[in-house]
Amino acid sequence: MDRALYAPGLGYYSGGAHKLGAAGDFVTAPELGPLFAQTLAAQVAEICALSDPHIIEVGAGSGRLAADLLRELAARQALPESYRILEVSGELRARQQAALREVAAQLPTRINWLDRFPEHFSGVVLANEVLDAMPVHLVVWQDDDILERGVGLADGQFVWQDRPASGRLRERAQTIAAECSPPPGYLGEIALLSDDWLYEWGQRLTRGALLLLDYGFPRHEYYHAQRSAGTLMCHYRHRAHGDPFYLPGLQDITAHVDFTAIAEAACAAGFELLGYTTQAGFLLACGLLEILARTPAEDAPRYLPLANAAQKLISPAEMGELFKVMALGKGIGHALLGFQRGERSHTL
Repeated sequence: MDRALYAPGLGYYSGGAHKLGAAGDFVTAPELGPLFAQTLAAQVAEICALSDPHIIEVGAGSGRLAADLLRELAARQALPESYRILEVSGELRARQQAALREVAAQLPTRINWLDRFPEHFSGVVLANEVLDAMPVHLVVWQDDDILERGVGLADGQFVWQDRPASGRLRERAQTIAAECSPPPGYLGEIALLSDDWLYEWGQRLTRGALLLLDYGFPRHEYYHAQRSAGTLMCHYRHRAHGDPFYLPGLQDITAHVDFTAIAEAACAAGFELLGYTTQAGFLLACGLLEILARTPAEDAPRYLPLANAAQKLISPAEMGELFKVMALGKGIGHALLGFQRGERSHTL
């Protein structure tokens, strides 16, 4: 998965194919229009006010979220002193720079790009649909053993190949087995890389919060007996399927997020869990309906696209329930706006 997504010049995120939007392979919340970023701005502004006025966005996609967020923060008179983007894809970085060129010329905010984690940081770290793109291990729980499922080669074709799990992977799999009792033959994912990622931020964030938005479940739902084939999914030209061997490097490969594992790793890294809820609950608490109401319903050409975007963002049948929001903080000591409605930390 790591090679298929990130191999220099060949991986999905380092190649030149268009990835986001109608011309790409999938659509993220920011691509639906400005409403998502405008609503998110309320929470970002609050965290900046409680820490420092600096933002780092990890994996900024097309740059649409950054552009819309900065415009809304300017309208709220809450512009950050700096907006930095940590991006591993050179191709996406070029798209982001093009998308933000006009914004950078209009707003007195320093916008630049990072190649690595900062040494120290205080402010907001924003990661929208980043965790799902981190490479995962596939694990099969059997009656008498725990196996790691990897990739082999047979007759010039990629094939699945199992071997006994070991080290950290085996330890995590044993914990999951004790807590969730997956039946024999159960296939699931374990994302050890997200543990390391959170540890790195734990070493660097002095005050502020990580704001994570992604699709996933708490552990007891993630490893539910009915989800016995795992959550690994591929996206190509807006078609979702489960074959990562199809056009490697030209399609996205993702896995849902185990938010219990994220909370555990974050606490081990020195963070406080500030909140966990659904995307619908978060956006409604941050004022989505009030922002929608800025546009008169009588102005159908402007209002209807926004209303359609709102429906997709908060409907349980669309993104509202599957997508979750988690805030992990240091030195905040304050109940955050976005988690005042339907807080779900108790489900972790």
